[in-house]
Amino acid sequence: MDKDHLRILFIGDVIGEPGRKAIFVALSDLMREKKIDFVIANGENASGGFGITGEIAGKLYSYGVDCITSGNHIWRNKAIFRDINGDQKLLRPANYPRGTPGRGWTVLEKHGVKVGVLNLLGRVFMEPLDCPFRTAQKEIPIIQKQTKIIIVDFHGEATSEKVAMGWHLNGMVSAVIGTHTHVQTADERVLDGGTAYITDAGMTGPFDSIIGMKKDGALKKFVTMIPSKFIVAEDDIRMNGALVTVERESGKATHIERIQETVPF
Repeated sequence: MDKDHLRILFIGDVIGEPGRKAIFVALSDLMREKKIDFVIANGENASGGFGITGEIAGKLYSYGVDCITSGNHIWRNKAIFRDINGDQKLLRPANYPRGTPGRGWTVLEKHGVKVGVLNLLGRVFMEPLDCPFRTAQKEIPIIQKQTKIIIVDFHGEATSEKVAMGWHLNGMVSAVIGTHTHVQTADERVLDGGTAYITDAGMTGPFDSIIGMKKDGALKKFVTMIPSKFIVAEDDIRMNGALVTVERESGKATHIERIQETVPF
């Protein structure tokens, strides 16, 4: 580990078994190559393409993931209600109403350094939850009492809302990483307040697909507007994400780069 900097990898939305396999196969080598200190993955689609379970979360931890964030599909697999309260490394969006199971942020220590992770869900074209902007304003000062290194997963549909969150939190957090659309954007940068930003980290899973699902079913839905079963695709497995370099003392980001790894099987 660099004594002055922390290198944090954020892995874009993990899609079903192919996405989990990609992490199993590629993460350890990538960590050595890129000198990665801490790993966050959005795992809300890790169970069959929709939802996650405690068992699957445990597998991702065993592969090297330190923290799992989520989004609007967090509740799709009912098994999660049994597991989420007992797992401080598995997050659901913090702007769900009070009383919702689980936690919206956490602070984890690794190699003597504390990293805060905050999960938020957008409202544009999404569920009408509590305001993510006001939720961030409320929760971040609490996290800052424990660490200046804070990574935010903003799970949202609208690019405008994600960009707005980046500027809203500029200078308050180390990075704002967008998730949900499964398509990696090319707008990575470090804002003038020292906050790294990217609108979407992309997805980890099968790219011979329509955002992770077999093409026939997704096309049928678009062409006919008749409900169709979505099945996770299997081919052209890739890992998408973003790697952020953060000053350990200040919590300011100094660099962000996109990760695009093809995973051989």
